[in-house]
Amino acid sequence: MTHRLILASSSPARRMLLQRLGRPFEVIVSAIDEPTGFSDPRTEVATVAWLKAAKVAPQIDSGLVLAADTIGWIDGQALLKPRGRDDARRILRLMGGRTHELWTGVVLWRRPDDIQLIWQERSLVHMTAMDEAELERYLDTREWANNSGAYAILEQGDPHVCVVEGSETNVIGLPLESLEQRLTWLEGRI
Repeated sequence: MTHRLILASSSPARRMLLQRLGRPFEVIVSAIDEPTGFSDPRTEVATVAWLKAAKVAPQIDSGLVLAADTIGWIDGQALLKPRGRDDARRILRLMGGRTHELWTGVVLWRRPDDIQLIWQERSLVHMTAMDEAELERYLDTREWANNSGAYAILEQGDPHVCVVEGSETNVIGLPLESLEQRLTWLEGRI
């Protein structure tokens, strides 16, 4: 049985990815104050994704609420969305020439019985080092805006970002492979 699917996100990238599954979905934005300061990435993305789902689930009589949260992680600290161009520059310099972890926490919350599937997925991502001119050109593109880690990966031939391990769709913001498996499993359980 296919359930009504509600994406609890304002992310254009997550919408684009979810469209690839070929199933209809609705969007209800879950505007929450995202907590920070966690000591590990897995706990952070799991907590924030759950808070997003918990904000939307009570608004739904029947269906599946899908929420996600993505962060980068390097040197024991979260790489969040940059607060502006200077912060994006700082983040990109920190990651340049290095591999970092990219974590996404995902929640599927079925209503009305409130069954929840919660998982986290990790990818390893390498960011090339950019010289000052390259860095300024990249900052001019504004690809860094509203993206954890100050970047958005291009799916074909990204000159700066390479997925070393894990799912490319996870790096974009929603691990479609594991999501599709869990949707199928959850919908088979009544």
